[in-house]
Order: sequence, then C-alpha cells, then structure tokens
Amino acid sequence: MTRLIVAAGGGGDAVAAAMLDGALYGGETPAVVLTYAWDRLLIDPVPGPRGPANFTGLRTLTRSVWTVPADAEPIAPAGSTLPRLAGELPQTFALIDPHHGAEGIVRQLEEIVQYLEPDSVDLLDVGGDILARGDEPTLRSPLADALTLAACCELNFPVRLLVAGPGLDGELPADLLRDRLGTVVLTLTAGHVTPVSSVLEWHPSEAAAMLAATARGARGLCEVRETGLPVPLTDDGPVVYEVDPDEALNRNQLARAILATENLHQVEQYSREICGFSEIDDERDKVGLLGSQPARQFDPEAVLHRLGGFEADARSRGITHTTFRRLTEAFGLGGNQRQDLRALLLSSHPEQYEAPLWRISAGA
Repeated sequence: MTRLIVAAGGGGDAVAAAMLDGALYGGETPAVVLTYAWDRLLIDPVPGPRGPANFTGLRTLTRSVWTVPADAEPIAPAGSTLPRLAGELPQTFALIDPHHGAEGIVRQLEEIVQYLEPDSVDLLDVGGDILARGDEPTLRSPLADALTLAACCELNFPVRLLVAGPGLDGELPADLLRDRLGTVVLTLTAGHVTPVSSVLEWHPSEAAAMLAATARGARGLCEVRETGLPVPLTDDGPVVYEVDPDEALNRNQLARAILATENLHQVEQYSREICGFSEIDDERDKVGLLGSQPARQFDPEAVLHRLGGFEADARSRGITHTTFRRLTEAFGLGGNQRQDLRALLLSSHPEQYEAPLWRISAGA
C-alpha cells in the first residue's frame, strides 16, 4: 500500500504527517511525505522557503520532485530540519518547491501521483489555518497552506483534507473553527506519538509539540511564540478531522486567487492584497532585527534566575505550560542556544518536563 501525505505548511506538519502515517495506516510501508523546507528563523536564518537549489545531495524522484535524504545538506547560510527528519524517521520526505507558484506544485503533485500510483493522498494541516477566509485578525501564516490547498484541489486525484488539533497553531481559535470542521477521523494517543518521540526532543515546531503533548494527556494553557500567545490544551487537541477540500477552497480567498500563479512573487502579492501581509515579509523584517541584536552569552545561573520570574508572571496569567522556543526567545537567547537551555532545565528541574513541553511550576 502506497500513500502520499502532503504536509500543508511544512515544518511541524511534516512531523505530524509521520505521526498520522502510523496512526492511520500502521506504518508497515512508510508513506511519502511531500513538504516544504520552511523552518523558523531559529533554524533557518534565510526568509521564506527553500528550493532544490538550496540543497546538496537531493535525489531525483521525478522531473520536478526531489527527495531529501539524511545526507542532504542545506547550502549555508540556509538551514533545514528535513535531512535530520529523514535520518530519524522511516518516511520518505519529498520537497515542495513553491517558487513556481501553485501551477508548479500542481505539476509536482501530478508527477508524484503518476510515479507512486498511491492508494491515498492526504493533505494534513495542524491547527486549521488552512480553513481561514484570509481576513481573520489572528491569522499569521496563510501562504504555505493556501498554496498546497490550491494545488491539491487542482489535482485530478481524490485528496482527503485532514485537520489535526484545531487551534493548536495559535492562529484561528478552535471555537471559530468548530463549524468549519467535518467528521472525526481519529483521536491521537500517547502510543501514536512514540514513533516521533526522538524528533520532538529537538524539532522547533510548537504546534507539533502541543499536538503530541495533548495526545499524551497534557491539559491547560500553553504560552507560545515570542509574543507569549496563550493556546488552550484541551480534549480537542489530539483530534483529527476530515474536511471537504472544495469547501475549504471556496472559503479560502487566497487559495482561490493563487490558482494560476507561476511564481512565489505573485503568491506573495496576492497575500498582501487579500490578507494584508506576507509572512515572508515578516520574516525579512525579523531578520533585520535579529541581525542588529548582539548575541547573549549563555549563563546558566542567570537563566535559572530569570526562569523564576518568568514562571511567576506566567502563573499570574493562568499559564500552565510553555515551549522551549518561547523560553529561548523570552530569555533573549539565540536559536543555537535552545538545546543548551533545554538541557539545563531538564537537568535542574526534570519533574517539570511534560514532554515535549515545559510545565510551569506550581510556585510556593
């Protein structure tokens, strides 16, 4: 049985795709996961998604599709989590190239479907921002999801749209998504997380971390991102829903507008016009700010002192959990210091590690 899973937004969606592969299909024959190489600036300091020209060691699958093996390497200064994912997980990771717009991704999908002759094609989004209209004030990253939705809806092959953990991406609240969701496909459990446990120890995706944590039973309020956005961890967190992709396309103004795009510049322009912004512009702005800030030395004693104040403030806001990305940015540390921070906290307060999240202490 051959399966293709399209990770709608890349990043954590690729990790979730591996989780879903085992949960839905048993993982006997690992799926091919088609995903973006688009990591947070903590990992990749270059704004926007990477294309095939940004890697060495890719392997040709079809004329337009390359796979990312464990020995592939991003060309500096770019970074990517995909080679390490390929080294630790049994799935095959193939690269979405958005630089030729929606038409280019349709071409990739047509080629890979013809090559694989899959039994199924799933389009997976963690959080549900793929169900956005485009004008929601909390929407932050519509571009990648709109591109994959547009392309999948143009594919002459049945595609099932799956949304896992509504609201966990911190964009559209779960209550807003309620009437946009379809039937329940399954509820993830701790056993479904096990195959990706090692990946969750280092992967920076906050949405994937919260998806896994809720599947393991975590409940509460998790603070994420540099802004400290609170995301509820509820019984709905580990649930996977099926949604009609045509209904999603009819709602998603950006996805409809970009159906005929031939390059990423056109997609960005439509995003600016319809959503009021392009997340790649946001990344460009952040790169400028990050470049102007001096690197802070990692001082374990100072970090542990700051942790006490951070947790006291978090408790006052009702926060029960946070991510290591949030802690890294709250303490003014660089992305390359995130693992140092994690190791320090796990060694000093191991009882607060509710994998892969950090549980806020109860206080005195």
